[in-house]
Amino acid sequence: MVDRLVNSEANTRRIASVENCFGSSGVPLAMQGRVLVGEGVLTKMCRKRPKSRQFFLFNDILVYGNIVIGKKKYNKQHIMPLEEVSLESIADNQQYRNGWYIRTTTKSFVVYAATSTEKQEWMAHINKCVEDLLRKSGKKPVENHAAVWVPDTDASICMHCKKTQFTFIQRRHHCRNCGAVVCAGCSAKKFLLPQQSTKALRVCDACYERLTHVPAANAAAGGASTGAGAGDNKLNTTTTAGDSSNDEDSDEEIVSPGVESHDEPRFYGDNSVLSAADDSTTPPIASPYNTTTTSAAAATVPSVHGSPAVVATAPSSLC
Repeated sequence: MVDRLVNSEANTRRIASVENCFGSSGVPLAMQGRVLVGEGVLTKMCRKRPKSRQFFLFNDILVYGNIVIGKKKYNKQHIMPLEEVSLESIADNQQYRNGWYIRTTTKSFVVYAATSTEKQEWMAHINKCVEDLLRKSGKKPVENHAAVWVPDTDASICMHCKKTQFTFIQRRHHCRNCGAVVCAGCSAKKFLLPQQSTKALRVCDACYERLTHVPAANAAAGGASTGAGAGDNKLNTTTTAGDSSNDEDSDEEIVSPGVESHDEPRFYGDNSVLSAADDSTTPPIASPYNTTTTSAAAATVPSVHGSPAVVATAPSSLC
């Protein structure tokens, strides 16, 4: 099905429409052999709170951006090469439902769908595109990925020293190697993580100690360690210049898409990948985030069927 869409007028129009929605803030997406496989809204677990993001799945890249005007305008375009993308399902709990990891060598994060069916559709289509790319290129799957950052709200004290209480003055910092939330005193050092940046990045004391004793060959390969509940990570984004994990998440949207209803995701590829995915699905892992957060208010994902579906809770002070 995807191969038949390569030179079709419908595919050309769809890609042109996506480019128009990003406008001058995005890069051209049309190229020989590229097909738009699907599109829709997912909730991305950002540093401070869950936020709605528009995702576009192509047969070779995964693109997402902030929603400025639903179905009409997006900004902060991010492009992730599918050859380096790895997915992992997350088990539902009282706070989070229908989620999974999206990991690459330079950026990793968690997303949530409005329903379990949408989750299955997204994961099946992304995995199918990744498998097709790797088969055609003869490349092996990427094994190391960037750490998934622990949300700010899941750490009231430093995850390293277990003593520093975070306040307006005592700021939270994230270790770029493991994703833990740490205080300034426990993350004063920097280390070069070649897969993520050409500049040395902030790392916690534990990771710095570990990385400085890693053989040079391993360090050059990325050195991403097991995050604080994030698992074995590493990620790759061919995105706007200077992008690093969660940097865009501190920017507030012009409008809040969280209260808008959105349509079901649309997939233009072969839907038979769903049955194949069901046969080979690996058991989901538990959510990495703290489920005991107090003073929480329900954060909702706009349901594709018109009514909101509660998928996460976040402190009411988040902004």
